[in-house]
Order: sequence, then C-alpha cells, then structure tokens
Amino acid sequence: MMANKVVAIVLAAGLSSRMKQFKPLLPLGGVSALERVVRTFREAGVTDVRVVIGHRHEELEPVIESLGVRPVLNRRHREGMISSVTAGINTIDPEADAFFVQPVDVSLVRAATIRRLLQVYRQSRADLLYPCFLGRRGHPPLIAGRHAKAIASWGGAGGLRAVLARWEQTALEVAVADDLILCDMDTPDAYQSLAARAERLGIPSQAECRALLTLLGVEEQIIRHGREVARVAAELGERLNRAGFHLDLPLLAAAGLLHDLARHKPDHALAGARLLRELDFGAVADLVASHMDIVFSFQEPINAAAVLFLADKLVNGDQSVSLTERFRVALERYADQPEIIRKVRDRLATAQNIQQRLESLLGHPLVEMLKPVAPAIIKHAS
Repeated sequence: MMANKVVAIVLAAGLSSRMKQFKPLLPLGGVSALERVVRTFREAGVTDVRVVIGHRHEELEPVIESLGVRPVLNRRHREGMISSVTAGINTIDPEADAFFVQPVDVSLVRAATIRRLLQVYRQSRADLLYPCFLGRRGHPPLIAGRHAKAIASWGGAGGLRAVLARWEQTALEVAVADDLILCDMDTPDAYQSLAARAERLGIPSQAECRALLTLLGVEEQIIRHGREVARVAAELGERLNRAGFHLDLPLLAAAGLLHDLARHKPDHALAGARLLRELDFGAVADLVASHMDIVFSFQEPINAAAVLFLADKLVNGDQSVSLTERFRVALERYADQPEIIRKVRDRLATAQNIQQRLESLLGHPLVEMLKPVAPAIIKHAS
C-alpha cells in the first residue's frame, strides 16, 4: 500500500462553542492548529489531505488554499460531526485503500503515530485501527476504504463511534508512545495546555517515557538504572538552576529515563538516538546520542549533555556511587585490553572534569548533594 492511496479527512467545520474561539485558526507552536495537522500528515507521507469546513468557512478557505489541500464544504455542519465525516468520505475515490478521520482540535498527534498506523495497516489490512496510549484509544482512527460507503450512508444514532462499532470485533489497537492522541482543545484551559506542549514536542512526557519503555520491552534492571540516572540528573540540574543556570529539567529527566533504551544494540547510544528521532523525540535524542562519549574540559560551560553524562557515570545499576567505584570494575575487567582501557580512562577523566566543575560552581562535594530523596524528583519528566 502506497501512502498516496490513503486519504486524511480533517474535520474543521464545527462551531467551537465550548472553546469560545475558532479552533482551526488558534496558534500552536507558531502555526495554526489546522496547518499543524496538515503538516503532520504530510510528514508521515499522507499527501491527500481533505479539510471539511462549515462554520466560518470563508476564513478557512484562503488558509486551505495556501496549504495546497482540498477543501470540502459541509453545509450541514450544525448536524454534528458525523455530517462532516460523511461529507469528507463522499469525496474519496472508491479505490482508496484507507482513510484517517482527524478532528482539528486534536492537533498535536505525532507524525510517528501516523506512520505506525500505516505500517500496521500494510501488514494486517485490518478493517479498523485505533492508536492506543497506555490502554486508551485516541485519534485518528485509520479505516479501510472498503467501508467508506457504509459509513457515509449511516443513518443511525451515535455518530461515528456507533458506526465504527460494526467492525469492533476485527479492530486493532496499535500501541503508541504518544499521549497527544488523547489531547484535544475543547476548553480554554485545554488549549493553553496544548499550546505549551507544542513548544516542546521533542521532549516526551513521563507517561510517554513509560509507554515507550514498555513498548520496546526494555528490561526492568535497565529501567531502574534509568530512573536513578534521571533522579541524579534532575537533582544536579535543579541545583545548577538555583545557582543561575537555565537547564531544562524535564529534558534532563526524560533523557535520563531513556538513555539506555537500546542498551543491547551495538553503539547503543546512537541506536537509541536514531529510534527517538524516528518517534519525533529529537531533543532527547541529541542528549542520548552523547551520553557515552563527549568532549569536555574544565573551562567549558556546563550544559545538559555534560550533566547527563556525569549522572550516568555516577550510577551503577540502580544505585548512586562514586566515580571511583563506578569505573573500578571496568578497569579491572579490561586490564589486558589496552584499547578498551583507553576508552574507559577517557570517560573517567571526562566525568572527573565535569564533577570538579560542578563542585566548584556549587560549592559542595557531589556526595553531599546526591543522597537519594523521594522518587518525586522524576516529576521533572512530566
């Protein structure tokens, strides 16, 4: 199945009555909600995007024209969402393989989620697929094109959910590490929350970190190690920020939780970073890529990469330890392998440089600063 045989139907015809503002044109991360949804589908490889409009359609038509997508006018938009779904479906070519239905107010779904749904559909040819985050279904469903006519002719009550229930027995739930499939902007508070997330899409929430580790089947011992590295990194970052720095604590905590998610792969730091970029977590990917080896001298400014590097070297298993203890085993194990010993010593020297720099900035030995505290420190990843 080629992506150009898949259609995205974006629903933007509603009255925005609860929101009190016109949702399709609300800004999210520098672009309108409508433009962001269109961009997401295109990034995922879906080029045939159709936007169903109704309420205030005159304002949306020039925007849709500038985006190069197809407008579909629904003059019956006051009859509810199913009328817009029907209007969109009635424009689809009978040979279309499948179609998405995406409300414009669920605006921040990641392109990786769309790509994953397409991948599973190619493999399964299922009637209906739902993205699912930690057991909860979200948007957008991907529906086999062969059911378009039945949905468009639906005359019963209950809207789209009711008609899709006809294929419930064969529906697939596709697990994704994307909590934004559940996030709409039906109220001003919900919009403010989404607007804040739009500025930080490269950083997974704590729940997304947990979902991703589960999806990848990461071992519990690696997860425990990541939690402690996240705790240490967030604690160091918080102390540095009190001293006048501006480190991103949620970014540090998320990178700590995920830094070893590809631990059993060759070059696991780069492998993990590649996977995170594929999932649209680019900001965390950059830190994960450098957690094994970075260049740092005592004179260099402290940044998030240096803090994560040091935090990882201060944790053995799920316990915080000194650098001497952390590196002792490796130095003994590889004593007869000069090339490996050189790398181990280089990492130890880098970690010592960072530690000395931090202690000079904060005025306390790290051993005093990193005593375990309540697990709530990981709140910084949310």
